Amino acid sequence: MSHVHPSCERPHRPDRRGSFGVSRGRPLPSGGDRSDFPAPARRSPGWPLTRTGTPRVPRRVRDRLRAAVLLLASGVISAGAAAQDPAYFVTYTHHMEEPGELEVALKPVIGSQRGGPGFVASVLEFEYGATGWWTTELYIAGQTTRQQGSVFTGVRWENRFRLLLEEHLVNPVLYVEYEDVNGADKVMLDVVGHDVEADHREPIAASRREREREVETKLILSSQLDAWNVAGNIVAARNLAGEPWEFGYAVGASRPLAGAARPEPCSFCPENFALGIELYGGLGDRERFGLQDTSHYLAPVVAWTLPSGLTLRLSPGFGLNHESHRIVVRLGLSYEIGDFGAQVAHALGRSRT
Repeated sequence: MSHVHPSCERPHRPDRRGSFGVSRGRPLPSGGDRSDFPAPARRSPGWPLTRTGTPRVPRRVRDRLRAAVLLLASGVISAGAAAQDPAYFVTYTHHMEEPGELEVALKPVIGSQRGGPGFVASVLEFEYGATGWWTTELYIAGQTTRQQGSVFTGVRWENRFRLLLEEHLVNPVLYVEYEDVNGADKVMLDVVGHDVEADHREPIAASRREREREVETKLILSSQLDAWNVAGNIVAARNLAGEPWEFGYAVGASRPLAGAARPEPCSFCPENFALGIELYGGLGDRERFGLQDTSHYLAPVVAWTLPSGLTLRLSPGFGLNHESHRIVVRLGLSYEIGDFGAQVAHALGRSRT
């Protein structure tokens, strides 16, 4: 057994990790046990400790975690932005009005015609989300023709029913509308049958005497492909006076300029703007189905949505054949009123009490 001279013993030094640490090789006190000493802080391999004894995460790891969180957040925001209403005037999609919300819109149409005066037709719309699968809408229309005057042209009542509540690759919606208008109506909400430019040359004094009560149906097929919306409508309408069924179509594609929305309100950010294009026209009727004596239009569309809920739309439509108007300019101004149904129910409840 070797003997160590007292002068050669290493003097005791406090543990550099603090008064509660245990140094390697430090003798235990007599009768003591290692359990009497708190365990040293566990160190992650290669990561230094902070003053509190916790591992300090390297900056590169923090940057990667931060980037992953931002990517996830931008993906969620992008999905929400993609679900906004696309910028269409004629083509319908599977996007419904939110339950309890009311959208009020004014949509003028400016048309020029060969061999006749120009006109401005307009429709006032009230769209309400009755449920998550049912949206109903009331239209009030009128028009002014140069050198002929102005006239109220009638009303329409539209209902859309979403057949599949969950999102699918193709989302079908059933559209049913009843309209009671006169022959002077020029709002051109859609084009069916043999609707052509010559129909709008008839003077208001004569066309306003014609009464048209019609039922119109549409099969709406719509897909949301990331930020892109692609939709197609098959239209069938019939005059209740006994005329044959008339047919038409509308197809469109639209997307916002940017998918990720900013957390703060912004008026001129790219995500507030949407661009699209739509093609629509008539397909004749049951007796003369086809493209003969029908009109067709190609129309780019731009929409600008403000943080206040106001949306502005513009669409110049160009006629594709001699039966079409050369150009039809559509304007749109719409405003969303959130929780409209709850506000009305609350007001009615207070009035009863």
